[in-house]
Amino acid sequence: MKKLLVLLPHYTVLIGLMFSTCTPTEQPATNTEVESLLDLPTRPNILWLVTEDLGPYLPMFGDSTIQTPNLSRLAAEGVIYPNLYSPSGVCAPSRAAIATGMYPSGIGANHMRTTSYSEVTGIPPYEAVPPPEARMMSEILRINGYYCTNNSKEDYQFNSPVTAWDESSNFAHWRNRAQGQPFFSIFNFTTTHESGLFEPYGFRKNEMRHYQAGDTTFATGDWNGRMTEEETPVHVARDLDFPIPPYLPDTELVRRDMWKLYNNIAETDFQIGAVLDQLEADGLLDNTIIFFYADHGGPLPRQKRLIYDSGLNSPMIIRFPGKQRAGTADNQLLSFIDFAPTLFSLTGIEPPDYLQGQAFLGNYQADQPRQYIHAAADRFDGFTDAIRAVRDERFKYIHNYRPNQQYYLPVVYREQIPTMQELLRLRDQGDLDEYQMQWFREKKDEEELFDCKNDPHELKNLAQDPAYADKLGALRAEMDRWLAEIGDQPNLPEAELLDQLWQGSDHKPVTAQPEIISDNGLVTITCPTPGASIGYKLIEGGAPGHAGWLVYTKPFEAPEAGSIQVQAHRIGYEPSEEVLLETNKLP
Repeated sequence: MKKLLVLLPHYTVLIGLMFSTCTPTEQPATNTEVESLLDLPTRPNILWLVTEDLGPYLPMFGDSTIQTPNLSRLAAEGVIYPNLYSPSGVCAPSRAAIATGMYPSGIGANHMRTTSYSEVTGIPPYEAVPPPEARMMSEILRINGYYCTNNSKEDYQFNSPVTAWDESSNFAHWRNRAQGQPFFSIFNFTTTHESGLFEPYGFRKNEMRHYQAGDTTFATGDWNGRMTEEETPVHVARDLDFPIPPYLPDTELVRRDMWKLYNNIAETDFQIGAVLDQLEADGLLDNTIIFFYADHGGPLPRQKRLIYDSGLNSPMIIRFPGKQRAGTADNQLLSFIDFAPTLFSLTGIEPPDYLQGQAFLGNYQADQPRQYIHAAADRFDGFTDAIRAVRDERFKYIHNYRPNQQYYLPVVYREQIPTMQELLRLRDQGDLDEYQMQWFREKKDEEELFDCKNDPHELKNLAQDPAYADKLGALRAEMDRWLAEIGDQPNLPEAELLDQLWQGSDHKPVTAQPEIISDNGLVTITCPTPGASIGYKLIEGGAPGHAGWLVYTKPFEAPEAGSIQVQAHRIGYEPSEEVLLETNKLP
């Protein structure tokens, strides 16, 4: 793990969104071509602008329904990536993959949600438990000198250790870093979340946080609730000819939800512009790499939670310093599992061996682009399924481990969407067509194969067609290889999964209390729990302070006065008790 402790020169990377309508040049670039075109600072800042529940409903990805001036400018000055896929059709497992660089179905993060619905599952709350060598991506960046902030959603299927972030709050911002320090900053935009389709319709007031620029005097009480529809800005005309996918009925109610979807996107574009304005005002635009992406596919029924492309495909734009490769498209297959190694690669950090993806940019990018993306679907709130998928550039193979169970699950949260209510009403009346009824079939085919180029909505199963037998066999073999590699056990009862994660115990494991040793004023901290991260604070006057936790990596000199506050935490375990030692009592 020594390679994680090397400090590097400064550089800025952003993951986010930017600006004006454009049609990117079709330029599928190989890894070699990408590398030759990028002239990056030694150490970029990293900014992620992340939206929720958003498929490619954007002009630069072929949907010209609305204008998105900020994202379109970002695309005009950057590169679009049309073939990015999440490993799950829902947020928390996908965020677990991003945070750890490991597949959620291999570390116990695959059931949405692991910390609730115990009254339905009969299983106590638990967290994903990655292997002991795993660290949150942000912690590794912090160890290497980055100022890491998250504004503000976490939701990783586990609680982050105190070492994960310099700031994680509604006020977290790169502007709070030390002068000249490189940063990794995430801004999460929730307006496009599926709950933005609920009635009564209105934007979430807490999106106002993105305009505060780190101002912690803003009244948090003003963020509760929603605006009314009358207060909500109308960015999109209600009478547009909204594109409705064939698996949804074309009714007035569905069209209203489509208007809300696009209006939410337009508002998010506006909010993104506010953050980009701050970046430009700070003079950071051209030493920062900006990534914009969504946490998975779209918010509508038969999109979110499913592992069709409509649930997995996330739009992504990257703007590089100096507008390198501006207005181009890179069509390689990418997975969220590739984010961690790519960010390390861009910042000059050698990716740790435990990561399950590969870098697609930077000094450590893979020699060959990836051939397949993989995905899984398991429990969603109170309802469980077991599905795995593998996709190459054109074809997707799906294995249903519960073929006698229908695809549709009556998830209570989703049924607040008016379109979902409309589907159920029309189903009960017998008024859905054959494509709209597919989701409501009483049974599933055990194996499915789709030509995603000619059948982008994945409505025609080719698994029984002899003409596609070779492709079916190849993708089936790739799925078997992947399952074995990551230790996935599809359809494993969740109680047995928990037994494995907790190693046969009937309670969540607890991180051992850290041990502090002082020798001639040099403080050494250890923790007997394998894989535990250790955080500490140096506190003046002996009272706990509010400054962020530091990541312990090596012995340090004890302050002459004050105290040391220490906590250890392995991901998936309960954190240790905090230890507070007065420095004047150290030997």
